[in-house]
Amino acid sequence: MDTEREPVRVVIVDDDQLVRMALRLVIDGEPDLTVVAEAADGNAAITVADEQRPDVVLMDVRMPGRDGLSATRELLTRPAPPRVLVLTTFDSDDLVLGALRAGALGFVLKDTPPPRILDAVRTVAEGNPVLSPAATARVIAAATGPRSAAARGSAREAARKKLSALTERELDTARAVADGLGNPQIAERLHISVATVKAHTSSLFAKLAVENRVQIALLVRDAEE
Repeated sequence: MDTEREPVRVVIVDDDQLVRMALRLVIDGEPDLTVVAEAADGNAAITVADEQRPDVVLMDVRMPGRDGLSATRELLTRPAPPRVLVLTTFDSDDLVLGALRAGALGFVLKDTPPPRILDAVRTVAEGNPVLSPAATARVIAAATGPRSAAARGSAREAARKKLSALTERELDTARAVADGLGNPQIAERLHISVATVKAHTSSLFAKLAVENRVQIALLVRDAEE
């Protein structure tokens, strides 16, 4: 990232003070990132986001009072809303899915190594989705519970119709995303460059009208059920 630019402004939302302190130390240690506020629940998150106008909100999911999903939904109705990166321990898969559907750009696990959290904040600040391969697999598992034959058939037909608009290489990329692979692993599997993987992924977002890699993966799984 260009260090001459203004630092990315971050709000940390988590009900655990130690988590907030640790994240602040990690984020404020970077010259291109700065924490402008903290909040311990969803209502406080909305208040400080309205006051500080951050670029990124690092949002916990389960909190006393207003949860992160509700706060995310409200924040994303604002003019020029911040980008939301969901923070989770994965004891709340349904809420994570809801946050992604509400428009959050991605999620990180609380035990993610600090350098990857920093990369995730930077990526989301640029408007790009962040979903780690391991986390993607967990969300897909949570989202694909038992369904009736009629429901499976309807989802399969809708998914196959969407995927039919893809080129063969785009479809290969979508299947690799559904397998939980990151861009370097997809590049290796398909014998193409990482830049080409990124181009195919951008095309998938546009053609499938999705916001993140989980939604791509779910379409592939629905089509193949």
